[in-house]
Amino acid sequence: MLKSVFPSTVRKSFLISTRKSIQDTPARTLLKAHGYWCSPRLFSSTPTVFADIVDGSIIPTDRIRNIAIIAHVDHGKTTLVDQLLRQSGTVRPLTAAEQVQFVPVSSPTSSNTTADSAVDGGFVTRLMDSNDLERERGITILSKCTSVNYNGNLINIVDTPGHADFGGEVERIMSMVDGVALVVDATEGPMTQTRFVLAKALSRGLKPLVVLNKSDRPSARPAQVESDLFDLFATLGATDEQVDYPLLYASAKQGWAQDFPPKPATASTDNSIPAKNEGPTSNSDMTPLFDLILSHVAPPTHLDRTQPFSMLTVQIESDPYVGMLYLGRIHTGLLRVGDTVWALNTEGTKVGEGKVKKIYGRKGLERVEKDIAGAGEIVSIAGIKNGGVNVTLVHPDGWKEEGPQPLPSTPIDPPTISIFVYANDSPLAGQEGNKLTSQLIRDRIYREAETNVALTVLPGPTSESLELRGRGVLHLGVLLETLRREGFELGVGSPKAVMIPDPDPDAPKGRMLEPIEECTVLVREEYAGGVVQKLTMRKGEMISYDADEDGWVKVVMEVPARGLIGYMSGEFKNDVHGQGTINHIFKAYEPYRGAIDTGRNGSLISMASGETSGYAIAPLQARGTMFIQPSCSVYPGMVIGESSKPQDIYVNPCVKKQLTNIRAAAADEKIVLSSPRIMTLEESLSYMGDDEIIEITPGSVRLRKVVLDPKKRMAMAKGPRKKN
Repeated sequence: MLKSVFPSTVRKSFLISTRKSIQDTPARTLLKAHGYWCSPRLFSSTPTVFADIVDGSIIPTDRIRNIAIIAHVDHGKTTLVDQLLRQSGTVRPLTAAEQVQFVPVSSPTSSNTTADSAVDGGFVTRLMDSNDLERERGITILSKCTSVNYNGNLINIVDTPGHADFGGEVERIMSMVDGVALVVDATEGPMTQTRFVLAKALSRGLKPLVVLNKSDRPSARPAQVESDLFDLFATLGATDEQVDYPLLYASAKQGWAQDFPPKPATASTDNSIPAKNEGPTSNSDMTPLFDLILSHVAPPTHLDRTQPFSMLTVQIESDPYVGMLYLGRIHTGLLRVGDTVWALNTEGTKVGEGKVKKIYGRKGLERVEKDIAGAGEIVSIAGIKNGGVNVTLVHPDGWKEEGPQPLPSTPIDPPTISIFVYANDSPLAGQEGNKLTSQLIRDRIYREAETNVALTVLPGPTSESLELRGRGVLHLGVLLETLRREGFELGVGSPKAVMIPDPDPDAPKGRMLEPIEECTVLVREEYAGGVVQKLTMRKGEMISYDADEDGWVKVVMEVPARGLIGYMSGEFKNDVHGQGTINHIFKAYEPYRGAIDTGRNGSLISMASGETSGYAIAPLQARGTMFIQPSCSVYPGMVIGESSKPQDIYVNPCVKKQLTNIRAAAADEKIVLSSPRIMTLEESLSYMGDDEIIEITPGSVRLRKVVLDPKKRMAMAKGPRKKN
């Protein structure tokens, strides 16, 4: 009601008043020389001599600002951080000769080099996305910290992921910052992940500042987006101080921010050039954003440096020279090189200790060595044994009678999707990887669980298997892709929703609850009906349906997590013809909604072992869609395609043309092969059935049946024989 009657500024004041009643390469060497290159987690392994922002060895707390950049995916967080690093002078542009020599750094296991790390205006773009998978996929996966010096103040900036699957990275860094910058697309407005990250920030009492990014676009609608933002703040229960947020209009790509909306788009005289909103005409830069951070984000003056040292570890990384590094914001006291530190778990039990060997602060994208650090600073500490994420590092002396106590950690939302992981036992096992045993897989996954707070590892049904639980298929897929690149071979079962028993004592006995996702779809109006129909078949319920004048529709539905597993990867793209986006976020656990029939056809299953041939594949194309190419190794029980019928079909893709010395009267027919459907790891996880396993090796992703022998498989399908 408020939204339809009053403008956003009036509603804001009304609500407030109412409430008051790696190896070096030439490219990497070049990046390091200009302050660009950072390690996969944070910064370069090569420390530099520390030069404080102000005089003295300890930075005063009133000169420190700790802020996180949070937003929905593709709303411009990383590009905004790029501009802050450039305009603060933290990184300098490459010269013309250096730009010619510069080659974007790509993954050593990837054959294609993308433009994700290309040079723009003399600067390297997407500096914070230093992980190989991040650069290849064009998304932020890991939370990373950097710092800039502005007018004698140290601003620590944490760049966070935008995908809901990596929400655990956002949750765990909230204890490190004193404010957040909420970046919102001026066209799309608040989305699913916007709601999630904002709710986490508000629950910790942080006061956000809002940046309407991409305000230069002709499709920008800042007035409506600001109204939607205010409604979102009110819905999430923001306090009077939080709802009175400052707002800037910005274009991270063009490098400007201002506190007034840009002029509306003007028609271009050249029809080939799209119209754009007119931003600042002179002195356009990020100065208003820097000034707003200093004035709106509170300095950590509430932290006491007279108390003994304590710090909550939020991130771990490994350095080849000094070992494990524990990152966090110092909560109390001072820390010096040589101090003895204990590690306490969440129950207060001592789990490790050590003597501080190194203290690293931040200067741009590099680690900088320090001799002393105080409360409010974000530092990395080396020399502690048996530490971990959400472990409190404390000085053992100087506390009262109760002794050192653990600091409260940020609760992490539970995982919703689970998979089972096995050692690879296919006939082709051991041909591509070098880490094959279940023990190696187990040790590596448990090490990952120490740093990946959103990942839960449980024992599997057998002694050689593990159950992995995560936030979604993308979250687990990135982990499996990482293992694959490290040389592991493993088999992965089909993803399942994590079901829990109903804790309500009045509920029917045995009733189970399943995770429900709030799904937001942006699609052209002509394709909206098909998407709604597909999601309804997957037990989805529509919450809202909003259409705009440009022919776009925003649909919000509540869908079971298991209903989205097989739809988001490939089927959705076909339904919307590439003109739409779908995003989801965990809502709650609700009663099980019943079985879902996805209507997938049967499989084309190889019945022979050997190398495929074009001669054999050509006639099989009439049976369905092929997943393989000629000259691929196959074995009995391997899924090589999707049948055009509901039943599985056993085929032989290895037949070779018989060569004889008898001349044929007519010429041989020309073999014409259609392009096969090559699925990525995440697409394979979404596509696979309950009786299938994905074989993951460094060079291949194969789909196979759990039981390779067709006779055993048919006997299992019939069930046990009945006794007379």
